[in-house]
Amino acid sequence: MAKVELKAPIVEEISEKLKDAKAALLVDAIGLTVEQDTKLRKQLREAGVNYKVYKNTMMKRAFDGTGFEELNKLLEGPSALALASEDVTAPARVIVKFAKEADKLEVKGGVIEGEYYDAEGIKKLAEIPSREELLSKFLGSIQSPITNFARVLNQIAQKKEEGGDTPAEEAKAEASAEEAKAETAVEAPAEEAPAEAPAEEKTE
Repeated sequence: MAKVELKAPIVEEISEKLKDAKAALLVDAIGLTVEQDTKLRKQLREAGVNYKVYKNTMMKRAFDGTGFEELNKLLEGPSALALASEDVTAPARVIVKFAKEADKLEVKGGVIEGEYYDAEGIKKLAEIPSREELLSKFLGSIQSPITNFARVLNQIAQKKEEGGDTPAEEAKAEASAEEAKAETAVEAPAEEAPAEAPAEEKTE
């Protein structure tokens, strides 16, 4: 009984973390070197992911009765738990990418926003860009037209400061000049063609 009570705080710790979690992944990282494990933890921490190795029995007790209960079927062999409360695809992106250079790291599966995904499903989720990347791409797509518009406005403002005409006024002035040229061409009398010399009279 004392042994169970000693472990109860671990279950409570996991349960508290699960309350705010929107994504939970289970991985087998037992074959990683110390250097690889340190590097993985650093990358996950920077991505806002909580990562820790727990005993399967402790995780099972914490998962029971929650939206992460389906993870119980993955609790075989060594397991580490990766949790995220904001960027739900962050655990998948970091772990799947890291596994490409550390083949001992194995993704077991996970629950993302209430949906269970096996290892293959997690790998597909890893291809989804982060929210920051999507926002960056969106802002980049609309930034160019805005930048061009701002540049035109700036040019107009500079011309006004210099006392010059605005592009619209310049176009109007050019049109007036062309119109004046056309009117001048119409009003100018055409040069009379030289009269033909009278034909010489025939002599008998």
